[in-house]
Amino acid sequence: MIRPFRSLVTASDPLAALCLVVAIIAVEGCAPTRGPVRENVVEIEEIDVVPATEVEEKLATAGEQARKEMDAEKAVADKVIEAATDAAGPAAVVAETEKVLLGEPSLTAGVPGEGAITPEQIDAWLADPKNHRMLEPELPLGLSQAAGQVRGLAENPLTRAKIELGRQLYFDTRLSADSTVSCASCHDPAFGYTAHTKTGVGIRGQLGGRNSPVSFNRILSGPQFWDGRADSLEAQAVGPIANPIEMGFTHEGVVKRLSEIPVYARQFEKIFGELTIDRVGQAIAAFERVIVTAPSPYDYHEQLRPFVKLDPDDIADDADLAARFAAAKAAAEAHPMSESATRGRELFFGKANCSACHVGANLADEKFHNLGVGMAAAEPDPGRFAVTKDEQDRGAFKTPTVRNVALTAPYMHDGSQATLAEVVAWYDKGGHANSQLSDKIKPLNLTEQERADLVEFLKACTGETPRVEIARLPIAADL
Repeated sequence: MIRPFRSLVTASDPLAALCLVVAIIAVEGCAPTRGPVRENVVEIEEIDVVPATEVEEKLATAGEQARKEMDAEKAVADKVIEAATDAAGPAAVVAETEKVLLGEPSLTAGVPGEGAITPEQIDAWLADPKNHRMLEPELPLGLSQAAGQVRGLAENPLTRAKIELGRQLYFDTRLSADSTVSCASCHDPAFGYTAHTKTGVGIRGQLGGRNSPVSFNRILSGPQFWDGRADSLEAQAVGPIANPIEMGFTHEGVVKRLSEIPVYARQFEKIFGELTIDRVGQAIAAFERVIVTAPSPYDYHEQLRPFVKLDPDDIADDADLAARFAAAKAAAEAHPMSESATRGRELFFGKANCSACHVGANLADEKFHNLGVGMAAAEPDPGRFAVTKDEQDRGAFKTPTVRNVALTAPYMHDGSQATLAEVVAWYDKGGHANSQLSDKIKPLNLTEQERADLVEFLKACTGETPRVEIARLPIAADL
């Protein structure tokens, strides 16, 4: 008879006995598949408890090490889950996501109803699980080629509830000290998400030092402000609140004011689990990230360009190709570009060299350049230099997108140029000479017609922005 496995069971690990029995069952099965074969049966007469041997101690040590490694892996996984939950907020449904095309009207339509938002209405809104699903945004035609350049979603995932909270904050003047200025005061959808003033105008009519940048297509943008001093859209969103010239408040003051408005307090608690200035920034940034430009005539005509080089017979012989050509042709005809704009397109990417900086899906390289604007002043704006302290950045400012540029006059960081014709003329002459002038700025020697064609092309880069509810905001605390 096979000797019982007494010596393999030790006082230090009684669990080994159970493991041994399980192992034997795993080998032989719970029931025989044929008649019992007595000589193959392992008999366990009794289990003696004996001191651990050196081999057994090593096995025990290895087991303990394995348990420690498993615990460490679990701890890492827990931290990842905790970080994701913290970023998304307690209301997020991590396992459930929803794909959505940016520009889709329901994202910015506001809480259903009319008039000021009441606590009862916001409770009903927050109770709908759909509003807490993490969104997987898709970019519209024209911007879609930049899907890999989307910024900020890992740190601040989008949900409908968060976007809606950001919408309310964006249009609410109560974020300023005297309740007269909101984000939209300088970045108004009616004016192309900017303001038609040379520089921003803050509380008590104070004038800022720079032109108001656009707040659309920010989902593709990194550092914010003309000088890039804010490293994220979230940081940019809360900066003006504490700027004495803009909204003239304090971060502590705005948090306290919002906490005293029940509709806001309930949203922050449900979405984030807290109301802090960082959460205010996250909400506003979430709203701004869904404001994108729809396809422009330029985008539709770009879809048609690849077919121009193909033989018509080759297109006709391929049913799929013919269908795509027909769709592209119909879209381009529905959104026409003039002959002048078409010539301007060739200049933009050719002789005029505009695409040296205005490049990519958003037609902006997200970099900083000295164009000579304002450098003739007695004390020129230092621009990016104020952030980096690099002399090469003196007088350099961030490249703005030319999408919807026809809607956002005046132009340049100081609002010094009133029309697109003036902008083209500035580039045509090679800017203003100074020691840090970008090497991309050189005289273009354009004809009058070429300058006009460039302006027409810039106008053809205009696409709609989403329809946004601007008036429906939380009811006052004392009502």
